[in-house]
Amino acid sequence: MNDASGLVSLKFAVAVAMGTMVFTWGGASVEFLKVAIGGLIAGVAVCWLYGKSLRILSRWSGDDPATQTVLLLLLPFASYLIAEHLGVSGILAAVAAGMTITRSGIIRQAPLAMRLRANSVWQMLEFVFNGMVFLMLGLQLPDILQTSVDQANADPNVELWMLFADIGLVYLALMLVRFGWLFIMQRFSKRLLKKKPLEFSNYSLRELLIASFAGVRGAITLAGVLSIPLFLSNGDPFPARYELVFIATGVILFSLLVGVVILPILLRGIDTIDKGAHRRELQNARAVMASVAIESLHKMEARLEKESDQNIDPELLKEVSLRVIGNLRRRAEGKNDLEHALFAENLERRFRLTGLRAERAEVYHLRATQQISNETMQKLLHDLDLLEALLIEKEE
Repeated sequence: MNDASGLVSLKFAVAVAMGTMVFTWGGASVEFLKVAIGGLIAGVAVCWLYGKSLRILSRWSGDDPATQTVLLLLLPFASYLIAEHLGVSGILAAVAAGMTITRSGIIRQAPLAMRLRANSVWQMLEFVFNGMVFLMLGLQLPDILQTSVDQANADPNVELWMLFADIGLVYLALMLVRFGWLFIMQRFSKRLLKKKPLEFSNYSLRELLIASFAGVRGAITLAGVLSIPLFLSNGDPFPARYELVFIATGVILFSLLVGVVILPILLRGIDTIDKGAHRRELQNARAVMASVAIESLHKMEARLEKESDQNIDPELLKEVSLRVIGNLRRRAEGKNDLEHALFAENLERRFRLTGLRAERAEVYHLRATQQISNETMQKLLHDLDLLEALLIEKEE
């Protein structure tokens, strides 16, 4: 929401410079609220339609994960285009759609195959697009520097040293705003949010400085400044566009260089990951989850015993129930005996991994001896890979 609001403000500023909008405080504020609220509503509406389409496609396509993943990828683009067509903020619509998807539980209720594939696709795209942004920055940097130097020398009102000074001033203002916001909100949290304090409410001054220097990124800045048009409505060059691009690029590079120098100094002597606390947090969460799961299994067992049409052997029902509940109970009681519970879980995990790898070897043997088809082999290997990934992730 922060980045999206900034881009909307930039769009307003460009509209004023282009002459398509007359700036007044009242008019700009009303227009901003209209565009922002309209974009948020559009994004929520598109997300709601997406949730409906998932249910319909589940009936028609049999939970095809590829189709559903493609729809998920198209969601931000659809939100943006629909909102822009309606004359509201497409950027805020895309952000609202993403936030609604996360909060509404649509993904949580989606089929497992779709969730697995969607997570992998999004992680890959996030890595690729972040890399592309800075690759584009590196490719354009020589031309940006050369053009800026040439235009600064040709402009009698601009000195080259002024551009570098502006980079330093903008970066200084950025750090002051970031640190000031964290400091003020920390005080606000301690005084007025005592029951549910903010995450950084107990940060020391050093940790606030780390958060300030570590949080600067350049992707949104670069995308915004490169979206500024080359020419005005009357055909004249956009005023000082090269200065804007130069300063934005300089702030991005300067923030990276400062971070490389300052962060190691601020982080010296700090244990950034408390592995023991993290492990205890995981174990406590698993214990609570296991207790809830045991309660639900008891209810399921009682329900199955009452349903006579199931024709389930009571002894078989009790055997399966006790086996599953036994594993969960050991995890739930592990909250009081952490070391014993962790040892038991690791021992069980080692046995499961050994058996799983033996199963994989046998699948390859069955395929080599032509006892199963290639399609069956791929399905079995996929299931084993998912189980092994789960076991290895728990081990880590």
